[in-house]
Amino acid sequence: MAVAGLPPALLYAAAAVIGLIVGSFLNVVILRVPAMLEMRWRQEAADILDRPEADGGHERFDLVAPGSRCPHCETPIKPWHNLPVIGYLLLGGRCAACRARISLQYPAIEIAAALLAIIAIARFGATPWGGCMVGLSWTLLALAAIDFRTQLLPDSITLPLLWAGLVASTLHLAPAAPTPVAAILGAAAGYGVLWTVFQGFRIATGKIGMGYGDFKLAAALGAWLGWAQLPLALLAASLGGALAGGLLIASGRMSRDTAMPFGPWLVFGGWLAMVAGDTIGRAYLTLSGLR
Repeated sequence: MAVAGLPPALLYAAAAVIGLIVGSFLNVVILRVPAMLEMRWRQEAADILDRPEADGGHERFDLVAPGSRCPHCETPIKPWHNLPVIGYLLLGGRCAACRARISLQYPAIEIAAALLAIIAIARFGATPWGGCMVGLSWTLLALAAIDFRTQLLPDSITLPLLWAGLVASTLHLAPAAPTPVAAILGAAAGYGVLWTVFQGFRIATGKIGMGYGDFKLAAALGAWLGWAQLPLALLAASLGGALAGGLLIASGRMSRDTAMPFGPWLVFGGWLAMVAGDTIGRAYLTLSGLR
Protein backbone atom coordinates (compact mmCIF):
# COMPACT_ATOMS: atom_id res chain seq x y z
CA MET A 1 0.00 0.00 0.00
CA ALA A 2 1.35 3.42 -0.94
CA VAL A 3 1.80 5.98 1.77
CA ALA A 4 1.71 9.67 0.84
CA GLY A 5 1.94 8.63 -2.83
CA LEU A 6 5.11 6.60 -2.30
CA PRO A 7 5.61 2.84 -2.00
CA PRO A 8 6.25 1.93 1.65
CA ALA A 9 9.70 0.53 0.87
CA LEU A 10 10.78 3.80 -0.74
CA LEU A 11 9.26 5.82 2.10
CA TYR A 12 11.07 3.78 4.75
CA ALA A 13 14.33 3.99 2.79
CA ALA A 14 14.00 7.78 2.68
CA ALA A 15 13.26 7.84 6.41
CA ALA A 16 16.35 5.71 7.06
CA VAL A 17 18.65 7.95 5.01
CA ILE A 18 17.32 11.11 6.65
CA GLY A 19 17.60 9.41 10.04
CA LEU A 20 21.27 8.56 9.43
CA ILE A 21 22.01 12.17 8.49
CA VAL A 22 20.11 13.53 11.50
CA GLY A 23 21.84 10.96 13.70
CA SER A 24 25.20 12.37 12.65
CA PHE A 25 24.02 15.81 13.79
CA LEU A 26 22.67 14.33 17.03
CA ASN A 27 26.17 13.11 17.81
CA VAL A 28 27.33 16.72 17.62
CA VAL A 29 24.49 17.77 19.94
CA ILE A 30 25.24 14.97 22.41
CA LEU A 31 28.92 15.83 22.65
CA ARG A 32 28.86 19.61 22.39
CA VAL A 33 25.79 20.80 24.29
CA PRO A 34 27.16 19.70 27.71
CA ALA A 35 30.52 21.29 26.86
CA MET A 36 28.77 24.49 25.79
CA LEU A 37 26.84 24.54 29.06
CA GLU A 38 30.04 24.10 31.07
CA MET A 39 31.70 26.95 29.19
CA ARG A 40 28.70 29.19 29.85
CA TRP A 41 28.65 28.28 33.55
CA ARG A 42 32.36 29.07 33.83
CA GLN A 43 31.85 32.40 32.11
CA GLU A 44 28.91 33.28 34.37
CA ALA A 45 30.92 32.32 37.46
CA ALA A 46 33.84 34.43 36.24
CA ASP A 47 31.51 37.38 35.65
CA ILE A 48 29.97 37.05 39.13
CA LEU A 49 33.40 36.84 40.77
CA ASP A 50 34.70 39.63 38.53
CA ARG A 51 37.53 37.44 37.31
CA PRO A 52 38.84 36.80 33.80
CA GLU A 53 37.92 33.55 32.07
CA ALA A 54 39.91 30.65 33.53
CA ASP A 55 40.99 29.33 30.14
CA GLY A 56 41.19 32.64 28.36
CA GLY A 57 39.92 30.93 25.20
CA HIS A 58 38.06 32.87 22.55
CA GLU A 59 37.66 30.24 19.82
CA ARG A 60 34.08 29.86 18.68
CA PHE A 61 32.53 26.69 20.04
CA ASP A 62 28.93 25.75 19.22
CA LEU A 63 27.02 23.22 17.15
CA VAL A 64 28.53 24.57 13.92
CA ALA A 65 32.12 25.52 14.72
CA PRO A 66 34.76 24.29 14.98
CA GLY A 67 34.45 21.60 12.32
CA SER A 68 34.60 17.92 13.18
CA ARG A 69 38.01 16.77 14.36
CA CYS A 70 39.54 13.77 16.08
CA PRO A 71 39.17 14.17 19.86
CA HIS A 72 42.60 12.57 20.35
CA CYS A 73 44.89 14.31 17.83
CA GLU A 74 42.50 17.12 16.77
CA THR A 75 43.09 16.42 13.08
CA PRO A 76 40.16 17.75 10.99
CA ILE A 77 37.95 14.95 9.69
CA LYS A 78 37.61 14.73 5.91
CA PRO A 79 34.05 15.13 4.56
CA TRP A 80 33.84 11.56 3.22
CA HIS A 81 34.95 10.20 6.59
CA ASN A 82 32.01 12.06 8.12
CA LEU A 83 29.43 10.11 6.13
CA PRO A 84 27.05 8.41 8.60
CA VAL A 85 28.07 4.81 9.33
CA ILE A 86 29.91 4.57 5.98
CA GLY A 87 32.72 6.81 7.22
CA TYR A 88 33.13 4.66 10.32
CA LEU A 89 33.34 1.52 8.20
CA LEU A 90 35.79 3.10 5.74
CA LEU A 91 38.08 4.02 8.62
CA GLY A 92 37.76 0.64 10.27
CA GLY A 93 36.65 2.36 13.46
CA ARG A 94 39.95 4.25 13.83
CA CYS A 95 41.15 7.81 13.20
CA ALA A 96 42.82 8.14 9.79
CA ALA A 97 45.64 10.24 11.29
CA CYS A 98 46.50 8.86 14.73
CA ARG A 99 44.69 5.48 14.50
CA ALA A 100 42.98 6.04 17.85
CA ARG A 101 39.78 4.06 18.21
CA ILE A 102 36.57 5.90 17.30
CA SER A 103 33.75 5.54 19.79
CA LEU A 104 30.95 3.18 18.80
CA GLN A 105 28.57 5.91 19.93
CA TYR A 106 28.81 7.56 16.50
CA PRO A 107 27.43 4.73 14.32
CA ALA A 108 25.13 3.55 17.12
CA ILE A 109 23.36 6.92 17.37
CA GLU A 110 23.13 7.21 13.58
CA ILE A 111 21.61 3.73 13.22
CA ALA A 112 19.26 4.34 16.16
CA ALA A 113 18.02 7.59 14.60
CA ALA A 114 17.32 5.78 11.33
CA LEU A 115 15.43 2.95 13.07
CA LEU A 116 13.40 5.37 15.19
CA ALA A 117 12.35 7.28 12.06
CA ILE A 118 11.26 4.08 10.31
CA ILE A 119 9.27 2.87 13.33
CA ALA A 120 7.55 6.24 13.82
CA ILE A 121 6.56 6.47 10.15
CA ALA A 122 5.37 2.86 10.14
CA ARG A 123 3.28 3.54 13.26
CA PHE A 124 1.87 6.99 12.46
CA GLY A 125 2.28 7.27 8.69
CA ALA A 126 3.80 10.00 6.55
CA THR A 127 1.57 12.61 8.16
CA PRO A 128 2.20 15.83 10.09
CA TRP A 129 1.70 13.91 13.33
CA GLY A 130 4.04 11.18 12.13
CA GLY A 131 6.64 13.86 11.43
CA CYS A 132 6.18 15.19 14.96
CA MET A 133 6.69 11.70 16.36
CA VAL A 134 9.90 11.32 14.34
CA GLY A 135 11.17 14.62 15.71
CA LEU A 136 10.14 13.65 19.23
CA SER A 137 11.97 10.33 18.90
CA TRP A 138 15.17 12.02 17.73
CA THR A 139 15.04 14.57 20.53
CA LEU A 140 14.48 11.88 23.15
CA LEU A 141 17.41 9.91 21.73
CA ALA A 142 19.70 12.90 22.17
CA LEU A 143 18.47 13.54 25.72
CA ALA A 144 18.93 9.89 26.70
CA ALA A 145 22.50 9.86 25.39
CA ILE A 146 23.41 13.17 27.05
CA ASP A 147 22.02 12.05 30.41
CA PHE A 148 23.76 8.68 30.13
CA ARG A 149 27.11 10.37 29.46
CA THR A 150 26.89 13.35 31.81
CA GLN A 151 23.82 12.97 34.07
CA LEU A 152 22.52 16.24 32.63
CA LEU A 153 19.21 16.98 30.93
CA PRO A 154 19.75 20.43 29.41
CA ASP A 155 16.96 22.99 29.75
CA SER A 156 17.88 24.16 26.25
CA ILE A 157 16.40 20.89 24.95
CA THR A 158 13.79 19.81 27.52
CA LEU A 159 11.96 23.14 27.77
CA PRO A 160 11.55 23.68 23.99
CA LEU A 161 10.38 20.06 23.79
CA LEU A 162 7.75 20.81 26.45
CA TRP A 163 6.48 23.93 24.72
CA ALA A 164 6.49 22.22 21.32
CA GLY A 165 4.24 19.48 22.73
CA LEU A 166 1.80 22.04 24.15
CA VAL A 167 1.70 23.96 20.87
CA ALA A 168 1.27 20.76 18.83
CA SER A 169 -1.76 19.84 20.94
CA THR A 170 -3.57 22.96 19.68
CA LEU A 171 -3.11 22.01 16.01
CA HIS A 172 -5.29 18.84 16.04
CA LEU A 173 -2.80 16.97 13.86
CA ALA A 174 -4.30 13.51 14.41
CA PRO A 175 -7.28 11.89 16.19
CA ALA A 176 -4.85 10.16 18.57
CA ALA A 177 -2.99 13.37 19.38
CA PRO A 178 -3.71 14.76 22.87
CA THR A 179 -6.06 17.71 23.17
CA PRO A 180 -4.77 20.93 24.71
CA VAL A 181 -6.41 20.04 28.02
CA ALA A 182 -4.88 16.54 28.00
CA ALA A 183 -1.47 17.97 27.11
CA ILE A 184 -1.57 20.60 29.86
CA LEU A 185 -2.73 18.07 32.44
CA GLY A 186 -0.07 15.63 31.23
CA ALA A 187 2.69 18.22 31.55
CA ALA A 188 1.54 19.25 35.02
CA ALA A 189 1.17 15.62 36.14
CA GLY A 190 4.56 14.60 34.73
CA TYR A 191 6.35 17.34 36.61
CA GLY A 192 4.21 17.04 39.75
CA VAL A 193 4.48 13.28 40.17
CA LEU A 194 8.28 13.20 39.97
CA TRP A 195 8.58 16.32 42.12
CA THR A 196 6.44 14.63 44.78
CA VAL A 197 8.53 11.45 44.63
CA PHE A 198 11.69 13.55 44.85
CA GLN A 199 10.47 15.41 47.94
CA GLY A 200 9.21 12.25 49.63
CA PHE A 201 12.53 10.46 49.05
CA ARG A 202 14.48 13.48 50.30
CA ILE A 203 12.40 13.72 53.48
CA ALA A 204 12.57 9.97 54.13
CA THR A 205 16.28 9.47 53.46
CA GLY A 206 17.88 12.92 53.49
CA LYS A 207 19.30 12.19 50.03
CA ILE A 208 18.70 13.63 46.58
CA GLY A 209 17.16 10.91 44.42
CA MET A 210 16.92 12.65 41.04
CA GLY A 211 17.54 15.96 39.32
CA TYR A 212 15.16 18.70 38.27
CA GLY A 213 15.88 17.85 34.65
CA ASP A 214 13.96 14.62 35.15
CA PHE A 215 10.88 16.61 36.23
CA LYS A 216 11.09 18.75 33.09
CA LEU A 217 11.56 15.75 30.81
CA ALA A 218 8.54 14.05 32.41
CA ALA A 219 6.54 17.26 31.85
CA ALA A 220 7.59 17.28 28.18
CA LEU A 221 6.52 13.65 27.81
CA GLY A 222 3.18 14.48 29.43
CA ALA A 223 2.65 17.32 26.96
CA TRP A 224 3.26 15.05 23.97
CA LEU A 225 1.51 11.93 25.29
CA GLY A 226 -1.34 13.47 27.28
CA TRP A 227 -2.25 12.55 30.83
CA ALA A 228 -3.84 9.20 29.89
CA GLN A 229 -0.60 7.68 28.55
CA LEU A 230 1.63 9.20 31.21
CA PRO A 231 1.11 6.45 33.85
CA LEU A 232 2.37 3.81 31.41
CA ALA A 233 5.43 5.91 30.58
CA LEU A 234 6.32 6.49 34.23
CA LEU A 235 5.63 2.87 35.20
CA ALA A 236 7.81 1.51 32.38
CA ALA A 237 10.56 3.99 33.27
CA SER A 238 10.45 3.09 36.95
CA LEU A 239 10.41 -0.67 36.36
CA GLY A 240 13.18 -0.48 33.77
CA GLY A 241 15.39 1.69 35.97
CA ALA A 242 14.77 -0.45 39.05
CA LEU A 243 15.51 -3.68 37.19
CA ALA A 244 18.70 -2.33 35.60
CA GLY A 245 19.89 -0.85 38.88
CA GLY A 246 19.17 -4.09 40.74
CA LEU A 247 21.08 -6.15 38.20
CA LEU A 248 24.07 -3.78 38.29
CA ILE A 249 24.16 -3.86 42.09
CA ALA A 250 23.77 -7.64 42.20
CA SER A 251 26.61 -8.06 39.70
CA GLY A 252 28.89 -5.76 41.70
CA ARG A 253 29.24 -3.27 38.84
CA MET A 254 27.48 -0.56 40.83
CA SER A 255 27.05 0.20 44.53
CA ARG A 256 23.86 1.33 46.21
CA ASP A 257 25.31 4.83 46.60
CA THR A 258 26.23 5.21 42.94
CA ALA A 259 24.06 7.67 41.01
CA MET A 260 22.34 6.23 37.94
CA PRO A 261 20.77 8.55 35.34
CA PHE A 262 16.98 8.23 35.19
CA GLY A 263 16.58 10.20 31.95
CA PRO A 264 17.28 7.23 29.63
CA TRP A 265 14.57 5.26 31.40
CA LEU A 266 12.10 8.13 31.12
CA VAL A 267 12.89 8.21 27.42
CA PHE A 268 12.33 4.46 27.17
CA GLY A 269 9.00 4.66 28.99
CA GLY A 270 7.83 7.68 27.02
CA TRP A 271 8.78 6.20 23.67
CA LEU A 272 7.13 2.88 24.55
CA ALA A 273 3.92 4.69 25.48
CA MET A 274 4.16 6.70 22.26
CA VAL A 275 4.40 3.78 19.86
CA ALA A 276 2.52 1.05 21.77
CA GLY A 277 0.51 2.73 24.51
CA ASP A 278 -2.88 1.99 22.96
CA THR A 279 -1.96 -1.64 22.27
CA ILE A 280 -0.63 -2.19 25.79
CA GLY A 281 -3.69 -0.52 27.29
CA ARG A 282 -6.11 -2.71 25.34
CA ALA A 283 -4.15 -5.85 26.22
CA TYR A 284 -4.21 -4.94 29.91
CA LEU A 285 -7.96 -4.35 29.90
CA THR A 286 -8.56 -7.64 28.10
CA LEU A 287 -6.31 -9.72 30.35
CA SER A 288 -7.66 -8.12 33.52
CA GLY A 289 -11.26 -8.81 32.48
CA LEU A 290 -12.14 -5.12 32.52
CA ARG A 291 -13.04 -5.20 28.85
